Amino acid sequence: MSHSELLNDLLSTPTAPALPGRQTDPEKDFTRQIEVSGDAAEVTVRGPEGIDPESSAADVLRAHQLDPAEWEVTGFRSSEWTMANGEPGVSARFTFGRMKASATFEAPNLDELLGAIRAYQPWAPEARPEGEWTYVVALGDMQFGKVDGDGIEGTVHRAVQSINRAADLLELYRSRFQIGHVHLAWLGDHVEGFVSQGGANSWRTGLTLTEQIRITRRVMAHAALTFAPLAMRVTMAAVPGNHGEAVRINGKGVTRYDDSHDTDCLIAVSEALTLAPEDFGHVEVYVPDTDELTVVVDCSGTVVAHAHGHQWKSGRHFDWWRGQAFDKGSAMHTADLLLAGHLHHELIDTDGPRTFVQVPAMESESTWWRHRTGTRGAPGLMVLVTKDGEVPVKEVVR
Repeated sequence: MSHSELLNDLLSTPTAPALPGRQTDPEKDFTRQIEVSGDAAEVTVRGPEGIDPESSAADVLRAHQLDPAEWEVTGFRSSEWTMANGEPGVSARFTFGRMKASATFEAPNLDELLGAIRAYQPWAPEARPEGEWTYVVALGDMQFGKVDGDGIEGTVHRAVQSINRAADLLELYRSRFQIGHVHLAWLGDHVEGFVSQGGANSWRTGLTLTEQIRITRRVMAHAALTFAPLAMRVTMAAVPGNHGEAVRINGKGVTRYDDSHDTDCLIAVSEALTLAPEDFGHVEVYVPDTDELTVVVDCSGTVVAHAHGHQWKSGRHFDWWRGQAFDKGSAMHTADLLLAGHLHHELIDTDGPRTFVQVPAMESESTWWRHRTGTRGAPGLMVLVTKDGEVPVKEVVR
């Protein structure tokens, strides 16, 4: 007896006695069923004895827009049964797992990634301009280290190029507005980390945590170096994201809410800037207070609030904002503009004089989300121009 015959024999179940025949009904005699949950799928095929169960299961995947090449069989069960017409049939159940990328792929060269930063030569006026308006550069969800979409290299280059383009656009907007303040808003999830989904994202993360942090610091430093000569006042603010949480045990955060790589990277950059006060003495850096998740900065009379966005459900941003503003001791009580990330797509909403801006992700896609919904990313950052609560300019930069 062959191994496959032995397996089939062990897995077989008793069949019922044959019943009187009837006219064959294909809808009942040949059935296919599929159930997909995340990266697992179960396909059941029942039909005449001569069918090829595995080929039929692959056809079921294709019928539901799933590429069989991206799935591998992780379990199999087969049994014989008697169809309603009295003829023998086959019932087979396959379990599939989505093919996973190799955990041993070659990590990208960090020197090559960071070379894109060194290659850019920002323009600089003879003197730092003054003005009544603020130019806001808002970005988030870079998730450096993640292999999805165009991967680590694509996200790093996109982040640097978007910052460079935002700097070039500043000169254009100065033809319309007297801009004397540049504000950089870092909205969280700048590292992929290893705490998300209880560590289930680890095999899809191609950089070590220290490498992810190093790239984030370098990109933040590049932004500071680029924009510092371009305005009399330059501010930078960062808030914690869920991927940037420093510690989780058993899937839960066990330290303070401000214990985050997203904010600590900016703190490290600020410490470096203090070493050159002549060039960077006018650059201010802000992170949330102890055990807090939000920070506000005055931008030409507009109170700009920053949050990652994981505190509320999709579409409930104003409900959350109202709740925070109800507390007169909260800085959100006076906010005119709320900047957020987390949900990976551009969204602009207003309620009376208040404006909510959700920025796109910097990563090109979440493969899990694409498999679930079919939606790919539209990455980029956003630039805004604001004064006294007004936000007449909101543009995506890619």
